[in-house]
Amino acid sequence: MAASEYHRGEMDITDQKSTWDGFIKGSTWGSLIIILMVGYAVLSIAIGINWIISLGLMAIVGVAAGLFLNLGGRWMATVVMLIVTALIVQFFIWLFGVMI
Repeated sequence: MAASEYHRGEMDITDQKSTWDGFIKGSTWGSLIIILMVGYAVLSIAIGINWIISLGLMAIVGVAAGLFLNLGGRWMATVVMLIVTALIVQFFIWLFGVMI
C-alpha cells in the first residue's frame, strides 16, 4: 500500500538539488582545467609556439571561460594558481637545461 501514500511534488528535494548542482559545478571546473592543460601542452609542444605565448593564450581562454560561465572569483584564483604552477615548472625546465 506504499503507492497510496505517495503524493507527487510533496517531497523535499533540496539535498538532491544541491548534490546535482555540486556535480555540475565540479564537472565544469574539471573539464575547463583539463581543456586548459591540454591546450597549453598542444600549443607549446605539438605546435611549437613559445611557452610563454601559449601560457598567455590559455590564461585568456581560462579568464574568458570563467566570465562567460559566471564561475566567480574562485575560478579566477584557480587560473592564477595554474599560471603560477606553469611558471614554476618552466623555471625548473630552464634550470635543468642550464645544468646539462
